[in-house]
Amino acid sequence: MKKHLPRILMAIAALGLLTLFVFPMWRITLIAPQYPDGVDLFIWIHKLGGNSPGTLQNINILNHYIGMKYIEPDSIPELSYFPYIVLAMVGLGLIAALLNKGKLFLAWAIVMVILAMLGIYDFYLWEYDYGHNLSPTAPIKIPGASFQPPLFGTKLILNFTAQSYPHTSGIFAGICIIMAGVAWWLKAKFGKK
Repeated sequence: MKKHLPRILMAIAALGLLTLFVFPMWRITLIAPQYPDGVDLFIWIHKLGGNSPGTLQNINILNHYIGMKYIEPDSIPELSYFPYIVLAMVGLGLIAALLNKGKLFLAWAIVMVILAMLGIYDFYLWEYDYGHNLSPTAPIKIPGASFQPPLFGTKLILNFTAQSYPHTSGIFAGICIIMAGVAWWLKAKFGKK
């Protein structure tokens, strides 16, 4: 059983990425006096949504007053091509598990870390553009103000507290990377015996 454990871990890690299609990977919560329970924006690998059907519309209405762009999922290209990247990584991970090579486990984990870093950087750029490029015709103008949500953590924006953290599948994707690293380590350990 021990000799099969690295292969099993690698296969689970690869298949675990499919949770990105089922659960949100990130959550941004806006809390304000008028929204004491908060308004949640969930980000999946292929779509955006909220804790109610009208969440996105409500956020867009609020953002209109300060000149922020409307959030239109169809205009976010990453939502259309990220799913293919994830499916490719699932396939490559399963091939690595089938071939049962430690170096492939490590390579998969490294590529996943690089993709995660690029994804977070892309998210930061989107947030920056979203919070800084404001409409000059906005009903409410605050000179020098920016409304960029935090990349990670909590930030006060006017009377809103914005919180931004990984969610279920984002956390699980991180665990999948760790599992691939453990599979590589175990493969190297068992290979020496």
